[in-house]
Amino acid sequence: MNNVLNQRRAGVLLHITSLPGHDRQGDLGQNAYYFVDFLQNTGVSVWQTLPLGMPHADGSPYQCLSAHAGNPELINLDQLVQSGWLNFSDHGPAIRESREFNKSDLIAQAYYGFLDRANAKDQEDFALFCKTKEFWLDDFALFIVLRNEFGGQGWNHWPERYKEREPKALKEMRRRLKREIDCIKFEQYVFYRQWMSLKHYANQKGVLLFGDVPIFVAYDSADVWANRDVFKLNDSGEMMVVAGVPPDYFSANGQRWGNPHYDWEALQKNGFDWWIKRMSSQLEQFDILRVDHFRGFEAAWEIPSNEDTAINGVWVQAPGKELLQAINDHFGPIALVAEDLGVITREVEALRDEFELPGMKILHFAFGGNEDNPYLPIHFTRNCVVYTGTHDNDTTLGWVHKLSHQQKHYVYDYLGFPSIPLHWALMQAALSSVANLAVLPMQDILELDTEDRMNTPGTTVGNWKWRFQWNQLTDERAGRLAHMVALFDRKRTG
Repeated sequence: MNNVLNQRRAGVLLHITSLPGHDRQGDLGQNAYYFVDFLQNTGVSVWQTLPLGMPHADGSPYQCLSAHAGNPELINLDQLVQSGWLNFSDHGPAIRESREFNKSDLIAQAYYGFLDRANAKDQEDFALFCKTKEFWLDDFALFIVLRNEFGGQGWNHWPERYKEREPKALKEMRRRLKREIDCIKFEQYVFYRQWMSLKHYANQKGVLLFGDVPIFVAYDSADVWANRDVFKLNDSGEMMVVAGVPPDYFSANGQRWGNPHYDWEALQKNGFDWWIKRMSSQLEQFDILRVDHFRGFEAAWEIPSNEDTAINGVWVQAPGKELLQAINDHFGPIALVAEDLGVITREVEALRDEFELPGMKILHFAFGGNEDNPYLPIHFTRNCVVYTGTHDNDTTLGWVHKLSHQQKHYVYDYLGFPSIPLHWALMQAALSSVANLAVLPMQDILELDTEDRMNTPGTTVGNWKWRFQWNQLTDERAGRLAHMVALFDRKRTG
């Protein structure tokens, strides 16, 4: 186990888009740095986010256009102005408030400003970025430009020569649209530059960044378009089976995610090179990683692509042991957390335990009246990460409001009838547990109700939009968090 996960720590779960700010969503500007300061001041040493990728139209960070690229919407424009590459400060507020506001257009303006005014060091930095990231950046930039060229259609609907990546056609497009391609590369350079600056600041303040790696990638992505051989596709590039999970706590029909499945045999023959490169990108950006849907490394639920729900699927084995060993052999000990929620078998637990990976414990799942419930704190080991709830759960206050009188009494009874409100008592239960890492969603710290939850699984509307405001973070709430973090020996300075 990595030493980072072998210490008592407290964390807060907040996606970058949920930060306050001027634009339509939070970004990597000053408010992100203020948030790091808040974490440091309360003794919290882990900031967990959702995936940072470029989402599709539904905004889900779990369905992105690349497993490597960052979301340009997270770029802070003020920093581009300060760099001298973008000049819109006189009209900034009006631009940002208009319906026509398009951040990519302004980043493109910054690119032209960069070409005209960047110093030699920044130009060399950009060239080095393009060189070191070319293993994914070249295909991604071309993919985005082609996607724009063909009206935002998925790659499987492009003209055949581009869909099939005919070398002559791609070479011609790279020549004709070189400026647009270079602009996409610049966008990614700025994202990485701003993210790594924030990471450096956080680490200097003793705060570790905790990222999320979705096990599957989106079908409409640069990854699938450029690497069809590592996915289960037919000769024309269409999916025969799609990913999801069977019926569970969240959905009676299961969840049909629609992602392509991996051709594990092809991946294994190549030493899992695709996965090694993916993990390399993520380990550069984060100090700790969570593998979302870890159980898919042992076996994954394959649903025929013509099925509308996830009910009629089958479990298909995956070479998780060989993959994790390859990752270990390449990187050495890394701080990796297994998201082991849902239908978990002894085989999945054995895979997790063989590599000493901490699993997840969700307190919202703990109080079903069964004494052997694995989510009850009495059953925790140190090597786990406990949450009140995750981004897929209701807020803890919303969860409390939906409990029956009998259920509330059971929770109070288990927790020793504390005098504090039940939602704070649940946070206290997480922080006081033996779990090495306890993570609280920001909504819980702010005592917010159901309307402020981040995501409702099985739905596609109204998710991923929640943001907080600084006036919600009162001195009393911050002070209570700081007191509990110190009280239960989770305060860390590095």
